Amino acid sequence: MQRDVTKQFAFTLKARDSSARLGEIATPRGAIRTPAFMPVGTAATVKAMLPETVRATGADIILANTYHLMLRPGAERIARLGGLHRFMGWDGPILTDSGGYQVMSLSKLRRIEEHGVTFQSHIDGATHLLTPERAIEVQCLLGADIRMVLDECTPFPATRDEAKSSMELSMRWAERSKEASQGMAVPGQALFGIVQGSIYPDLRGKSAEALKSIGFDGYAIGGLAVGEGQEAMLDTVAVTASVLPEDRPRYLMGVGTPQDLLEAIARGIDMFDCVMPTRSGRHCQAFTWGGKLNLRNARYADDPSPLDAESACPAAQYSRAYLHHLMKCGETLGPMLLSWANVQFYQELMAGAREAIARGNFAAYAEDVSRRYRASNGGEEE
Repeated sequence: MQRDVTKQFAFTLKARDSSARLGEIATPRGAIRTPAFMPVGTAATVKAMLPETVRATGADIILANTYHLMLRPGAERIARLGGLHRFMGWDGPILTDSGGYQVMSLSKLRRIEEHGVTFQSHIDGATHLLTPERAIEVQCLLGADIRMVLDECTPFPATRDEAKSSMELSMRWAERSKEASQGMAVPGQALFGIVQGSIYPDLRGKSAEALKSIGFDGYAIGGLAVGEGQEAMLDTVAVTASVLPEDRPRYLMGVGTPQDLLEAIARGIDMFDCVMPTRSGRHCQAFTWGGKLNLRNARYADDPSPLDAESACPAAQYSRAYLHHLMKCGETLGPMLLSWANVQFYQELMAGAREAIARGNFAAYAEDVSRRYRASNGGEEE
């Protein structure tokens, strides 16, 4: 799909069921149906999957990682090769994160200052400087359709004073990111702000107000799923979503399990990303309409039933016995099939959510899925 330069970024809210929202994001590279789950293509690949297979699962958009791509092979190199879409063979929209989270979590050494963050690469130890301006420049070189401001992902736990200081730095960086984007972005490319403030409701509110005053195409909720627990995460999501603009997409970063996604949709979230489907697939875990399965378990060695008879995914029609065999033997096909099945399950989960919101019975849909997952917990994680 070629980029349609006549189209601009826009969000349309089509229906609501309580706080759950059904919508569509228009971009020059195609529409994104929301609620949407973005498979993670960290290093210009959704691990163990072909781009056409990712598209066939129903994914409208994928995520790529600024930190990893700026270090290897380099944003300038990707730009010379025609941009990230051509480089990785994905013709739909791409969202790139700012790289801030990876700087905090992966770097061997880092120093955060007002100007930006100086860090050592986890690959070769080389020193780099990532500023709000450089983060935007890298994302523009990649050709991302949705770009994120540079922020500091506040660690957990953090005192209120620590969270406040971190949030305020992120807001100053957000303003600089917006200014940089205005001079670099191509028409139709979007920029999202990121709400920070740890689990403190007043700080989340102040962060959201600061971002709204700057003005962004969409708003993300960052700094969650970092150890605070599901209840605190969902409480923070609810508080934050309630003060974000109705006419802009809302993106919860780095989340999560099927139950987490459904709970967040119920609180007004439109977009998600997480490595869980593909990472779980590489570690013998399968998400199915009957619950979560661990294909390492010996119980599956003689099980001829398909992985998930309710799924439309071709990979989910292989027998559990065969998938158990592949994983036990260390065959590459095993992680490939489970990753494929998992990504498609997440897309089917989102499609079901969209249909349920349109019908006005999202709560019943979410409870049915959660019930299946509660019932499947007996022994599968042993």
